[in-house]
Parts: sequence; C-alpha cells; structure tokens
Amino acid sequence: MNTPQSTIEDIAARAGVSKSTVSRVLNESATVSRPKKEAVLEAMKALGYQPNVFARTLAGGRSMTVGIVTQYIGSPFYDGIAQGAIEGLGGTGVTPIFVDGRWEQGTEQEVIRTLLGRKVDGMLLIGGDVPVEELNDLKERLPTVVAARRLPGWDHQCISIDNVDAGYRASNYLIRHGHRQIVCIRGNKDHQDAIDRYRGYVKALEEAGIPVNRKLVFQGDFTGQAGMMAVNSLVARGVHFSAIVAASDAVAFGARLALHRHGYRVPDDVSLIGFDDQEEAAWMTPPLTTMRQPAQEMGAAAARALLCLIAGKDPPEPPQMSAELQVRETVSRHG
Repeated sequence: MNTPQSTIEDIAARAGVSKSTVSRVLNESATVSRPKKEAVLEAMKALGYQPNVFARTLAGGRSMTVGIVTQYIGSPFYDGIAQGAIEGLGGTGVTPIFVDGRWEQGTEQEVIRTLLGRKVDGMLLIGGDVPVEELNDLKERLPTVVAARRLPGWDHQCISIDNVDAGYRASNYLIRHGHRQIVCIRGNKDHQDAIDRYRGYVKALEEAGIPVNRKLVFQGDFTGQAGMMAVNSLVARGVHFSAIVAASDAVAFGARLALHRHGYRVPDDVSLIGFDDQEEAAWMTPPLTTMRQPAQEMGAAAARALLCLIAGKDPPEPPQMSAELQVRETVSRHG
C-alpha cells in the first residue's frame, strides 16, 4: 500500500507503537529501542511517508543547509574541494548550497550576503579574496570554515597548504635538474596562492645563487590562455629559457600547446611543471610533472570542522596537508 497522505497516527497504528514514539524516531530526540525503531521505519516505508523536513528543522531552529562559496565553479582544484565537502557532509542530513564567486571580490561578498539571507546553518568558503576583517565579522555571526586560504587567527577553522613551500619545491626540483633559466608563469595578480608560489620560486632561486630575471617572469592567471600567452611572448621577445614552472595545470596545458606550435619539445628542449594534479595531467603528452594538492581531503576536513562548529563543539585540529610532487615525464636534466 502506498499512501502519500499517511500521518503519524497511521504509522503508529501500523507499527504498533505510540505517536510519541514515532515522533521521537522522526526527530531523533530521544533513544528508542531498536525493535520499535525498526518497526517505525518499516511502517514509514510501507506507507510511503515523507516527513516534512523543512518544517521540522525550522521548528528546531536549523535549516539543515550550509552555504559553500567557491571561487570558480569549473575549476578542477576548487571542484575537488567541493566534492570533498559533499563527502564530508554525507549521511548527516545537511544539504550544501553552492554559489560561485567568479574570481571577483564584489561577487563573493554578494553571494555571502545571499546565503546569510537564506539562514544557512554555516558557511564554507573555498579560497576567496574577501578581506580578512570582513571574514572575522562573518565568523562571529555564523559558524564559518575556510579551505584553500590561510587566515591569521583562524586556527582550526582554516584548512590549507603552505604555497610558499610548494612553489619552492617545484622550482627547486628544476634547479636540481640543472636548470637556471626558469620561467615562472604567475597566477592571478592579487591571489594569495599565486603570490605565495611566486615567493617560493624566488626563494629557490636565491638559495641556489641564481638572480631573478624579470624577463622570465610572466604575470598571468590560472587559465590555459595565460600559459599560451606567456610562451608566445617569450618566443617573440627572443628570451632564452630551459624550464617553466606554471601557476596551475591549466596554465601548463596552455604552455605545452604553445611550445609544440613553436617547435619546442617537452622535456627535451623545455622542462615543465604544473600545479594541482588535475585528472588530465596524467593523460597529457607527455604526462605532466606537477604539484598535487589534496583537494578532496581538504574539502572533507573542512566539512567535518564546520559540522562541529554548528553542533557547538570545537573543531578538531586540521590534518597536516602539503602539496606533493608527482614526478612524471615533463622534466629532464639540463646541461
């Protein structure tokens, strides 16, 4: 029998329990013995009962939703964090509402206000450029966790890697393979990840006694177009280089295509390192050496921390996460 209009009274009668027992099972407000709980769940299934989750959660003072603000829907790295967050929320009854900041601070601020108007129980910000002062105010108003961005004073509410160290290790790997004329294709000018990775590049060069050559530094963004434009510019200007460290895998893909069109072989003529280790990196020709970010792990950890805050508990200490070099076939020894 399938009766969508079934009531709590119908469930109680079919399960042979009181209405209060059915209510306790629905609201998970008190312990119910396993036999009675199973009887209630079986009766609900048989009667096709669909509880009014919205009304029930409003009565409990919660919307059972969290807002997730990503910088750009479609970015493999940010989407990986989002997938991890979905995994971390799985089985909790909490539904994520995704909004897109579109790489613009003003848009991010607008979508955050929209989520606040939706009365979400908490918010997960993936990356972003909103000033830390505004985020500190947000944290006081609503349980908030930030992933893929380092914020001072956020302690266990901030899940990220050390991008200075990651940029250093990528550049140092090329230096250890004999490269000295290393191009750095930078990410978005004001993006903290891009700034930190460039700082790591500079640190590696200075440590090796290699002067920073401004002709080898190209200001781009995190897209494939930036990689293509950088290589085209270098070739047009007659700049000599033997290796490229790219701001992202997408940038590396664009650079690889431009190198091919100009007759450069990878890695025979030019070595190349990406960043993120998106899925396509392993299938590029040749497979791309890159710095892997633990995107899904970051998202899952951020979601767990947010759930703790919503429940009024202190979040656990974030796991130690760092970028890992994935050695493939785009780097060779120079000289």
